[in-house]
This record gives sequence, C-alpha cells and structure tokens, in this order.
Amino acid sequence: MQELHEAPLAPLTTFRLGGPATRLLTATTDAEVIDAVREADAAGTPLLIIGGGSNLVIGDEGFAGTALRIATKGFELDGAKLELAAGEVWTDAVARTVEAGLAGIECLAGIPGSAGATPIQNVGAYGQEVSATITEVIAYDREAGETVTIPNAECAFSYRHSRFKAEPDRYVVLRVRFELEDADGLSAPIKYPETARTLGVEAGDRVPAATARETVLKLRAGKGMVLDPEDHDTWSAGSFFTNPILTEAEFAAFHARVAERLGPGAKAPAFPAGDGLTKTSAAWLIDKAGFTKGYGTGPARISTKHTLALTNRGEATTEDLLALAREVVAGVREAFGVTLVNEPVTVGVRL
Repeated sequence: MQELHEAPLAPLTTFRLGGPATRLLTATTDAEVIDAVREADAAGTPLLIIGGGSNLVIGDEGFAGTALRIATKGFELDGAKLELAAGEVWTDAVARTVEAGLAGIECLAGIPGSAGATPIQNVGAYGQEVSATITEVIAYDREAGETVTIPNAECAFSYRHSRFKAEPDRYVVLRVRFELEDADGLSAPIKYPETARTLGVEAGDRVPAATARETVLKLRAGKGMVLDPEDHDTWSAGSFFTNPILTEAEFAAFHARVAERLGPGAKAPAFPAGDGLTKTSAAWLIDKAGFTKGYGTGPARISTKHTLALTNRGEATTEDLLALAREVVAGVREAFGVTLVNEPVTVGVRL
C-alpha cells in the first residue's frame, strides 16, 4: 500500500482544489482498505475516504489526518449481474456494460468518479438512478468492525441520498452489485424529456443502448459535465446544488415569489416528488436570480455552459469557490425564498 506524507489532495479532485493531507494511503485491494480503516479507527486518527474525487470540496488548509484513496479494481459480469469494485472508474464500467448489450445504467454515462461513490449519493442523471439497478452493497462497517452485505431495501435510497450518506463515518463501500437488463442491445425505456427529444423518440421508447449512451455523453459534454483537462468548465463537481424538494406550503410560497419577481404568468419548473412534495430546478433558480452562465469575475465562476456548475478557472482557492457558492445561495434565497443545498461533500469547510 503506497504511503505519502504531506501529500497534495488537489490533484485527486475534479475541482483541483484543497490543501495536503498529513498522510495519504492508496489501497488497491479490499483487504488494504479494511486494514487502513481499522488502523485509523484504532488510533483515533481522522479518516478521509477518496474515490474519484468528483464530489469533494477540500479546504485550503487540507486534511489533518489520514486520507485513504480507494484504487481497487474489479469488473465481474455474470449474465446481467454486475459486481464492481469500489475503485472502478464509473464511466468506464458503464461503457463496458453497454458493449455487453445490457441496459440500466447507459444514461449514467460520463459521470465522473468511482463506482463506490454511486450508492452513497444515489447517483442519477437523464432519467436513471443507480438505486433502480443496485441489488447489494458490500461495505466495511466501522461500528461493527466487520464486512457487511446490505440489500437494496436496506440502503434507504432517495433523491441524492442513502443510508451511506446519512452515516458517513460508519460505512466504507467496498463493492457494488447490480442487476441489469438484457433487452437485446436496447436501452431501458427513455424517461428524460431532453434525452427523448434529442433522440427523436417518445418517452418510454427504447433505442440501442449504445445510442442512448452516446447521446447522453454529447448532452453532458455540451454542459461541461464530461471531464476534459483543457476545459475549465469541467474543473468542477458537476452539479453543485441539488434540486430543491418543497412541501405544498413551501411550493405555494415559492410560486407567489416567482409571480412577484417574474410576472403573474411566470411558471417555475415543477415535478412531482411523492407524498405532496414538488421538485423544482436549481439551475432555473440560479439563472432567474441573476447568476447566469459565466457569472463571476474572479478565479471561481459559474460554468459558461451550465448554471448549476461552479468552476475553478485555474487559479482558484477553495475559499474563492465557497465565496461564489455563498453568493449564489444568498441570492436565490433572497429572490425566491428557497435555500439551495450543496451536493458535494465538504471537508474542513462549510458553506
């Protein structure tokens, strides 16, 4: 297991931000992961788990403790059953399932990060969420001191949330198991309106899985959501804020604020979210509050391609990024009475 001291963490994140860790370990097997976690827990050493680094905002002071980078490998396909090691590159794994003619995660192509992070955040995009295909998550339970297998029903999946996110200091994901669909090379039914329009099909139709994947990659790239070292619009964590989910009373108050600010005929995006809840668009809120594409004059700015991405233009610090995020949150709250919540995990800092 590789060990470095006072190791820079910025290169391990898609933001390319953050100070060093006191110690950085890189684990390439499940056993190494478990040994490192047990050692840190026994010594009472703060522990930071790093996968693909696509969902991390690390403070400029860095991390005073042990950072554990999970670099395990493992892609096992048995019919439509898939098992991925936590360190597998997610977008590569999606490509391999599509090549195998399987459906279920093809619209999650291009999402940066590792496979182990997907159940934590219940990663989703373009009408798919991993919770629809995950069958089990194998994790090390730091509280029990043992490896456990947690079935889907016990993962408490919801919008960008899970049991693992709710208890961030308890579970370390080691492997994720999926049940995909063999639809003779076709995709799962297309659910997302933008994807359907781009494909020229109706919602619920199927297309070749490879076509669905390629279409999503093009849509993501057009929004700066596919990693490209030469494009500062991709020096981000993708969507920085989650889409707000509002109660009936909250949505009514929000609707009144929209009419007051934008005129009586204005309508905000609204999608049923179950149990009297309504989901609206964070990107729409940011734009209508006056934070348009490319907003900002400093080294941290809103992406020129998508209002939901905050970006490092090359010379930013984490404090630059947080100042921009706070400005956006305050502006949206003042305009519409809705408080945006950050999607990335913050380390040593708060919004």
